[in-house]
Amino acid sequence: MKTLILENADKGLHNKLKVMSDNQLFTPEHATEIRKRTQFTTSLEEATSNAIFIIEVVPESLVLKKALYERLEALVEDDVVMASNTSGFKPSLLAADMRRPERFVVTHFWNPADLMPLVEVVKGEHTDEDTVQRTMDVLTLMNKKAIVLNQEVPGFIGNRLQYALFREAQALLDAGAASKEDIGAAVTYSIGRRLPVTGPLMSADMGGLDIFSDIYNYLFEDLSTYQRSGEVLSQLVSEKKLGDKTGESFYAWESDVSEKINEERERTLIYFLKNDLKTGALK
Repeated sequence: MKTLILENADKGLHNKLKVMSDNQLFTPEHATEIRKRTQFTTSLEEATSNAIFIIEVVPESLVLKKALYERLEALVEDDVVMASNTSGFKPSLLAADMRRPERFVVTHFWNPADLMPLVEVVKGEHTDEDTVQRTMDVLTLMNKKAIVLNQEVPGFIGNRLQYALFREAQALLDAGAASKEDIGAAVTYSIGRRLPVTGPLMSADMGGLDIFSDIYNYLFEDLSTYQRSGEVLSQLVSEKKLGDKTGESFYAWESDVSEKINEERERTLIYFLKNDLKTGALK
């Protein structure tokens, strides 16, 4: 089993490096150098023997993460930064039992992490500024767009915005206000075209805050206030129709459809990443 895990990890790295070099995001020589510098192991002791910065990406289980931190603190020096790729746990909660919580921080990479520049850096109650600065330095070297949250909130920034949109999409679908295809098109062919250039607050500035304020004042009363998953979503989950990984859910995911959509998303993300690097947006 261990051998298969390492083989799959190596294969995954090879495929991602090939995509990056094939699309001139870096040279084949650079890809080869990255592969040479990457080591795979199932030994925590071996993986951390010379570590100065650790990012854990274990599943979203509080018990599992805390158990890992306990082992790590027994293995590494006190000045080693320990970061979590959690999608929503507050860092203060994750670090509550740590001996050195000041060296703990959240670094939430967005999926797919090789093509998405954003990393949300979230300080805990005890995280010190040296830890934050070292984290920002590492992410800058990685050509990531790192943003720092001034206070820890569940879901951070990106997921809060994403799920606010998802909640309203669910409500519209449950109410029969429109088909799933037209709900998707309403995003893809409108705000989805605008948001890569102007985020929500800048979009409001450009449209006129008086106009946006008037719309807020009558529209907010009618927006969804779902506190749980919507009816259609809950039904699909109960039927184990979970999306691409199971072959059906909101949409049917035959293998050719899945391959086509994933390739299209990859091409689009590569286009934006190339533009980011060309314009210096990630510096």
